[in-house]
Formats: sequence, C-alpha cells, structure tokens
Amino acid sequence: MPSRSPAVPVTATRLTTDHTATGHSPGNRPATGGFPAAPLRIVAAQAPVVAGDIPANAVTAAAVIREAAAAGARLVVFAEKFLSGYEPDLIRADPLRHAVQIDDSRLAPISDACRESGTTAVVGAAVQDETGSLRVSALVIGPSGELVTRYDKQYLFKAEREIYRPGTAGCTLELDGWRLGLGICYDSGFPEHARAAALDGCHAYLVGALFSVGHGHHESRTWFPARALDNTVYTLLANHIGESGGWNTCGTSAVWAPDGRLLAEAGADRRELVLVDLDPAVLSATRRSEPLLHDLHDRPDDTPRTRHRLS
Repeated sequence: MPSRSPAVPVTATRLTTDHTATGHSPGNRPATGGFPAAPLRIVAAQAPVVAGDIPANAVTAAAVIREAAAAGARLVVFAEKFLSGYEPDLIRADPLRHAVQIDDSRLAPISDACRESGTTAVVGAAVQDETGSLRVSALVIGPSGELVTRYDKQYLFKAEREIYRPGTAGCTLELDGWRLGLGICYDSGFPEHARAAALDGCHAYLVGALFSVGHGHHESRTWFPARALDNTVYTLLANHIGESGGWNTCGTSAVWAPDGRLLAEAGADRRELVLVDLDPAVLSATRRSEPLLHDLHDRPDDTPRTRHRLS
C-alpha cells in the first residue's frame, strides 16, 4: 500500500486537569518545544480476550485499568480490537453484536473504572461509525469516564480493506504535559506515521496491535525500536496473547526508550501489565545526543535528487 505523506492532518486532544478534553488540529509543526515537567507512568496491557464478547472483554479491561491505577499508572493502552478480539468474520457477519456502536452502553465498565481511578484508557475496538461504516479504532476513555475521542487506523492490512474504511487523521493526546501519538498495528510499519506524531511534538508513540508468532514478532522488534530512535520518542506496543481471529499471537508487549533500547517486555503467552515511567530527563538527554528531529528541520523536503545509469 503506498505510504501517506507526514502532512496527513493530526488532531490533538488535551486531557486537562479538570478532566475535560479539548481538541484542535495543530497542523505540521516541529517537535522542538519544551519537555514535560514530571514523569508519566503508563501501562501496556496484555490480557486474554473472549472472541466476539464485548461485555466480557469490557469487564476484563476495567479490571486491568483498576490494577494499573493501583500501581500508579495514569494511562493504559490495550491491544488492537481488544473488545471483540481480532475476529474479522464475526465482526463482518454481525456488526451490531461484535462492533462497538455509537453511545454503546457496553463500554460502561470501562468508563466506570476510568472515572473511579482517574485513569485514561486507550482501548482497541472495531467500531460501526455514524455512517454505518466499520473502522478499526482506538477509543480514548478519559479520567472523567467520558469517551474523549476515537482514532481510526489509517493503514489497513490486506483483507482488512475489504471490511473496514481507513481513518483520515492522526491523533495526539495531551496528558500531564506529555504529548502522546496513537497508532494501531500496521500503522507502525510506516515510518511516516510515527514521524507525523513526532512532528506534532509527541514525546511517545503508543500502539495497540496484533502481532503473530514468527514474522510478526520479527516485525515488531524491528519497527518499534526504529520508530523510537528515528523520532527520539518512547514507543509502546500492547499486543494480544493466544489465538485471535485465526492468528497465533506472540504477546511480548513492550516499551522502548527514545534511543530504541528495550525498557520492559511481557512474556509471550501470559496476562501481564508492562508498567514504565516515561522520564522527561531521559527524553531531553536523548534529543541532545541524537538531534535527529532538530537536524531534520534544517533540510528542506524538496531537495533535488540525481540519477545515474551504470551500464
């Protein structure tokens, strides 16, 4: 699939201290501003799901949110389509049952957990939108328990294009002074996607996904450290465990530092919460030693290129 330009619009949503959200479209501005004042504790959630059972999976998510909040986490990220499992056949056959609907009451356990704990959750879901189209989405439930925004996956993988419509905008969250870019699975395979987040000033790139054993695991261990170092941002992967939608998933949810080094990693097949403190001092030091973003802005995008035939 051809890559999109980093100029794809990015929507920013601020999760303010009074638990309200504000949104704007900042355009394509450089990531050379200040740094957050304090660390931010986040969690990549790795938990089993029940195929097609949104109510059961919402209860599981709520329990994870409360557990993460008890450990001091301010934000929890779940795997791609966590609320139904990957399950394309189930979702296409009965979207009313297996896809999240507008104003869906089945999200109540998650909303309650976020509101009671003051935590934000980024929850993967298949969504049937206002037009009846299906999307692969990340639902952002804020610390007030309200649905703050919905990010729709922009890069659809293979057969997903037969079922879902792609999103048309990136998404940046602002929480406690941190700017957090969202992605879903295949998005992370395109350097332009994470770069767009970095150019919008993001300090971290957070991705819910389904990566399988074998080549999928290899892709994740190639893409995520590369996205981190290329953009000097933290990267987070929340993956599935077990079988989902015909895929044998590889677990190993993880977080990488802005220099691409692995910070923490879950096991391959067990429920686990990967808890990491994003540190502004580490971020600042990395960007001083690896001035990739700064130097990028010194070079115009449209520099000429020469071509020479050797024959």
